Parts: sequence; C-alpha cells; structure tokens
Amino acid sequence: MTASAKERTRQGKSRREHVSRGALAELHPKQRGFDPTDVLRASTEGRVPQLLPVKYSRMKESPFAFFRGAVSIMAADLGRLVNSGLQVQLCGDAHLQNLGSFATPDGKLVFDLNDFDETIRGPWEWDVKRMATSIILAGQECGHNRPGCRDAAATFVESYCRAIAAFSEFPILQVARYQIHREKRIQPIQAALRQSERARPLGLLSRFTEKDSRGGRRFRDLRPGFWRIRGAKAQEILGSLRAYRKNLAPERRHLFDLFHAVDVGFKVVGTGSVGLRDYVVLFEGNGAQDPMFLQIKQEVASAYANVLPGPHPHQSQQHQGRRAAEGQRAIQPISDLLLGWTTIGHHHYLVRQLNDHKGSVDLQRLRGRGLSSLALVAGELLARGHARSGDACEIRGYCGSGSRMAKALRDFACAYADQTEADYGAFIAAIKSARIKVDK
Repeated sequence: MTASAKERTRQGKSRREHVSRGALAELHPKQRGFDPTDVLRASTEGRVPQLLPVKYSRMKESPFAFFRGAVSIMAADLGRLVNSGLQVQLCGDAHLQNLGSFATPDGKLVFDLNDFDETIRGPWEWDVKRMATSIILAGQECGHNRPGCRDAAATFVESYCRAIAAFSEFPILQVARYQIHREKRIQPIQAALRQSERARPLGLLSRFTEKDSRGGRRFRDLRPGFWRIRGAKAQEILGSLRAYRKNLAPERRHLFDLFHAVDVGFKVVGTGSVGLRDYVVLFEGNGAQDPMFLQIKQEVASAYANVLPGPHPHQSQQHQGRRAAEGQRAIQPISDLLLGWTTIGHHHYLVRQLNDHKGSVDLQRLRGRGLSSLALVAGELLARGHARSGDACEIRGYCGSGSRMAKALRDFACAYADQTEADYGAFIAAIKSARIKVDK
C-alpha cells in the first residue's frame, strides 16, 4: 500500500539522519582516486576516433566549454561522494546550454530541457549540482563576477526547492502535465523562442541541400561539419528505420509513413556529442516544399552508469537509444512527435526530428539580470522533471524550507567550478604536451 504524502515527506526528512544537507556541500578533492584527463579519454570508447580532435578543440575554448564536454569527470566525482538516496530520472547533463525551445506536437513553442544523452535514474541532487555549477561557469564566461554567480546559483537552488514544495501539494496528474508559462518574459528565453520561430525545415533545406541534375534534392558537402553519405552505408542507415518505425505509436507511425526518404548525411554536433555517429535523413512529404529531417544519433551508456549507488547490473546491456528516449518521456510532459530509437550494426541510436523549431540559449543574453532570471526557470524545470519521475514529497522532506539546501549546493557549485577550472588547466597542459590532440 502506498504511503500517504505526509508519511513520504517524513521519510524524506529522515534521510537527513543518514546524509545531512550540509554534507552535500562537501567535495573532498584530495580524496579523488583518478586522473581527470584519463577519465575523459576513457569516456570516448565507441566514438569515431578521427573526430575526437574536433571534440577537444571545442572543449579548449573555455572552462565552461570544457565542463560541457566533460560530464564523465563530474559523474566520477559525484559517484564518490555521499548522496541523499532519493532517486529520480536524471537529465544527466543539466547545464544552461542544455536548455532550449522547441515545438510541441500541437505546434506550440515551449522552453525546456532539450538534451537527454546522459539520462538515467540517480540521486536528484546530481542534476542540481551540475546545473548550479554551470551557472557559475557560464556566468563568469559572460562577464559576471564571482559574487553575482554565487547569488545566481543560490537563486536556482531556492527556485528548485520552492517548486518541489509546490509540486508535493499538487494533484499528481496536474504535476504530470504541468507547463511553466512565465518564461516568455525572460530575455534569454525570448531570444531562444524567436530563434525557434525562424528554425523551420525549409531553412535546413536551403542550408544543407542542393538540387541534383534531375531537379531533386541532395545533401551538400560542407566538410568538416557536414557531408553526404552514399552507397551501402546510406542503405544500411535507411534500413534501420524499419526497426525505428515499429517503436512508434500507431498514430505516429502513420504520419511517418506519409514521408519518403530522399538522402542521407553525417553531421558533427555539439561539444559533448562530438565523436558519436550522427546521421541526418532528408524526407519529403507532400512534395519538395514539405521536407522533414530525422536525426539518427548514436547513444552510448550514460556517464553515470558505472558510478550509481547500489547494484545496477544491466545498465550497459540495455538499448541506449531507448534509454534516452524513455528517460526524456519520463522527465517531460511533451516531447518530439517522432522520438524513437533504432540499431545500426553494433551501435544504438536515438531518432528524433532535427532542428524543427528549435532554439538555444545564447550566453551573451545572460549579461545583467539574464543569468538570475534563467536560473529561476532552470530550477522550476528540473523540479518539474524530478517531481514527474521521483517523489516530490520525499525530496521536499529532505530539503526542508530550502535555505540550508541553497547554501550547501551553492557552496558545492563554487567549489566544483574551481575544480573544473583546475581540470581545464590540466586539460590545456595535456594538449600542449601532445597527450591530447586537437583539431587545428
């Protein structure tokens, strides 16, 4: 029999007897039993070796860029520290530039988390710690001083705790479909939404394709970031869509069947994802002016798979594309209409639409009040995802009023930002000594 909300809140509060809230601030850097550069290199297993210098080149741009590409290092640190024991579906790579806008199945534009490559079940505070650290690093990159960044990180955690408290009192189904609407008044989010309004498949058509000799469309060669795939490899990729189609709900399968495949390309994407195989398929629906692009993105095991508390014997054996798709659905009330997964050879893939009405956060928009305003929304978004996939009552019981938790996780974020800057320095030294090769 399920415990009542009050009982679950008390159970969450009792977790403080095992791990105090103040203990979540502790980093213990001297207890690190690993070399961060070794962890980073070990995390590249299964990636295309020729693309790793591109990944490292993007990571060397700044400490925040390094942080975005080094989730494996933070996962190793979080795995060695104490945790609350209260589990949710983690975004896994919660940072400010993994927030963005996109179109819902009914065509409305929303702002939400938009990358779930690392999603997995784990302690709720791991997401909060990573997002809070990103606020410090991104804030410094766009010109905020350290006190301002500290305040924004505290604002984020306070927002998370307030939202969790509110969700713990909502009807459960209301939490499941809850949408955050006040984000349109916040300048960095307004910019992302405007970008979404402009990001249409016809724009991708002109950017990535050209007419062939028969008047049809084919992908252009835009190396080093994009190129066309032909021959047997293209046929193998298209063949994988049969398995993907079976994973779609019947009504979505019908929509997919109305399109036909035209061409296949390869795209180098992101910072953390560089090196993973990432294919793009151009489809046409009602003629050439009705394009649709599917991204078929390789997924490997979450960086957290081997550091989770307790026994998790099957994490590396599960289908990684399915893990990412189902994790996203657990966290978000709405997701891509054509989200699914497939397999090509020995590799697992997530399938989704590419850039249909998608917009991203511009760091330069975080100047002034932009950072703290975005921090408020980030707290609500993470809390909503955790309330959907975990127990808001237990988390609320553990967090309490939120003031002590805000201080603890703010202090952790500051310490981890310092640790990231030190790791970044070691990374740059490894590049200079040729231990790590970058694209020139």
